[in-house]
Amino acid sequence: MKTVKVLVVDDSAFMRKLIGDFLSEDDRIQVVGTARNGEEGLRKIKELNPDVVTMDVEMPVLNGLEALKIIMKTMPVPVVMLSSTTKEGAENTFTAMEYGAVDFIAKPSGPISLDLHKIKTELTEKIVQASNANMKGLVKFPAKGKKTAVLQQKFSKIEPCQFMQIGRSSSVSSSNLRKLICIGTSTGGPRALQKVLCDLPGNLNAPVLIVQHMPAGFTKSLASRLNGLSDLSVKEAEDGDILQNGTAYIAPGGFHLTAARLGKDLVIHLDDSPPRNGHRPSVDVMFESLGEIKGIQKIAVIMTGMGADGKNGLMEMKKNGEVKAIAESKETSIVFGMPRAVIESGLADDVQNIEHIAESILKFV
Repeated sequence: MKTVKVLVVDDSAFMRKLIGDFLSEDDRIQVVGTARNGEEGLRKIKELNPDVVTMDVEMPVLNGLEALKIIMKTMPVPVVMLSSTTKEGAENTFTAMEYGAVDFIAKPSGPISLDLHKIKTELTEKIVQASNANMKGLVKFPAKGKKTAVLQQKFSKIEPCQFMQIGRSSSVSSSNLRKLICIGTSTGGPRALQKVLCDLPGNLNAPVLIVQHMPAGFTKSLASRLNGLSDLSVKEAEDGDILQNGTAYIAPGGFHLTAARLGKDLVIHLDDSPPRNGHRPSVDVMFESLGEIKGIQKIAVIMTGMGADGKNGLMEMKKNGEVKAIAESKETSIVFGMPRAVIESGLADDVQNIEHIAESILKFV
């Protein structure tokens, strides 16, 4: 395997040294240079031709977002953002994804020199993974959706004290649900989700459950962003949510999302049980729980992402009932890991480029 050449762009000398030291400890990675701001970063990219760039957001002279825009338009190279877990930091992260960043690392909020060691493995793995990213998929900016009307959506949920009161009446019921869409994705997922959800109609005759591998603090901003772009109602899932047609529920970072019948309703349950193969939320966990729900057809979608999360869960779901599985193609997947695992296992009923996935979903709905 060839060595991955990395350029580190950060205005903090401490961070440049720390990140550089972390990466240099991995035999697969060579740090070829550092830069103090976006402008210097652009010069160094031309000069050093790195395979991957790590980029801070807040920097003087030229910030990370503006630098990223120029990089993707003039000299596309995989970029991994270092992001703050604040609300503003999360929003900047999704702007970066829209501009073409491959992935991001959430900066720890505690004592920086100690806590950064916790993300060392994640940082090195994401950089190696980014070096193999499909840049053709990244340079095509996703079309922005248009919300046709701003509606004050009332979501219904069952409070914890009601879980024992099976069959309790509710103003909103999911008893009329006949189909359910479930989506699993990881690296490159925010852009893929934006494209698919914006192509689905607001009156979709099914709820949508989504697992996007992402740390706590980011999924709420992702849901809010997609809610503003899509005609669907999009929210971060809460424990006790009653599934409703035309609504997409995104698993919160740090929690597994499952669903089960409760009286006449289908209700979301969140739990913080151990990660499955390193993931919480896990696509496998969600798929396995949905496989236990009888009498409802499932449409399972696996999109861009590293690894094979979703494959085993899909296998179980297919054993238990009627499931149609759609996998994103290699041509548009930023990282062709999760879809490849499903396709090579013979579990995919349809394989589509990202721009045709919503159309494929609607054929089954």
